[in-house]
Amino acid sequence: MKNEQNQDVFDRLERKVIENLAACGNCAQTTFLTLQEEFKLDGDEILKALTPFPGIALRGETCGAVTGGLMVIGLFYGRDKENLSNWQAYINSLPPSRKFCHLFEAEMGSTMCAEIVEAQFGRKFNLAKTDEALQWLNCGALEKCGGVIAKSVKITANIIIKSGLTSQ
Repeated sequence: MKNEQNQDVFDRLERKVIENLAACGNCAQTTFLTLQEEFKLDGDEILKALTPFPGIALRGETCGAVTGGLMVIGLFYGRDKENLSNWQAYINSLPPSRKFCHLFEAEMGSTMCAEIVEAQFGRKFNLAKTDEALQWLNCGALEKCGGVIAKSVKITANIIIKSGLTSQ
């Protein structure tokens, strides 16, 4: 029964990824927003702050699906302003974060946007250049990057669900 429930969650998350990505076209925001809605998290300011994070400002660096997933893990496991001196909370946040990165990298071959894009599309794109960004879009960016985001969201959700930190 638990696996069926988890599969229902994963199916719902995949549908939300498609919907959210179509609305904003931003992998970091889509990842965060999808998980934020599913787990009823605060973080509208985080969502706004994630605006320039795809590939860390389109430089081909850390994938926005990684950034968004880690932000959600941080909301579950991290420490807040009143507990910044709590080193144990900091240390406790690292295993799920590292597990996420390991699982994502195992699925996608990298956590770097440029490497993931090249693997997905068979070529590199400089997404900071308008003409290349349009080529990227015309090559199926929403579908291909949507699949990357869906994997990130499922990995993140699975880590959170297995932790017991939510009633999901």
